Amino acid sequence: MNMPSRPLTLAVALALLAGVAPASAQPSTFDCLIYPFVHVSVSSSVEGVLDKVLVDRGDLVKEDQVIATLESSVEKAIVLQAKARAEVESALKSNKVREDFGVRRFVRTEDMYKKDLVPLKEMDEAETSKILAELGVLEAQEGRKIAETELERAKATLALRTLVSPVTGVVTERMLAPGEFAKQAPILKVAQIHPLRVEVLVPVAMVGRITTGMRAEVAPEAPVGGTHLAKVTVVDRVIDAASGTFGVRLELPNADYKLPAGLKCRVRFPSAPR
Repeated sequence: MNMPSRPLTLAVALALLAGVAPASAQPSTFDCLIYPFVHVSVSSSVEGVLDKVLVDRGDLVKEDQVIATLESSVEKAIVLQAKARAEVESALKSNKVREDFGVRRFVRTEDMYKKDLVPLKEMDEAETSKILAELGVLEAQEGRKIAETELERAKATLALRTLVSPVTGVVTERMLAPGEFAKQAPILKVAQIHPLRVEVLVPVAMVGRITTGMRAEVAPEAPVGGTHLAKVTVVDRVIDAASGTFGVRLELPNADYKLPAGLKCRVRFPSAPR
């Protein structure tokens, strides 16, 4: 006996014709992976022998914290030498005395010249001596500026021998030890785990239902477990035709560092109309 068919709504009929379930039936929970927000390989921009490595794997480090140093005895000596040159004042003071004397001599000679007490030659010599003394002061001032610039350069060169952490995070690996030669190769790897980065692939049917800024629930796998709120920060605008999916990235706060990176998880997006 044939049962009478139930009337189909227009939405359901279109969904059946398209070979997919209605939008409201699309799952909103998907598999995901939790990654460090960034993973940085710290290396030296200059070559040299490692003097100290101040942290090891598993240590928490803060941004701009000193984590390693290269041998820098030569650079420290250059800084001291440049500092001594920059602080020398004898040349400037001696030229300043000559300038003051030249000005006084010129004023006296000029006054006597106006009274026809000295010849033009002597007047010319006094004026020339004054100009040369002024140029001597200028030269001493320029020399001091150059010395101060050389000091800053020496300090910058010395600073390159000190390595600092670019992020606040945890040391995940140490590749070199004190005494080894660092040749722009990674010395340490640091992972920023606050916040964490959650990556998930969702089907193309979710296009338009996930937007940046929206909140979602992230449930890490056992034994961590629990549910944590994360914020969508990236929604890919290019869909992978082969798999019919697109990528979504979420930012998961982890201020207390209780959540480790590298976990599998499930992410649940709030239901939203297409």
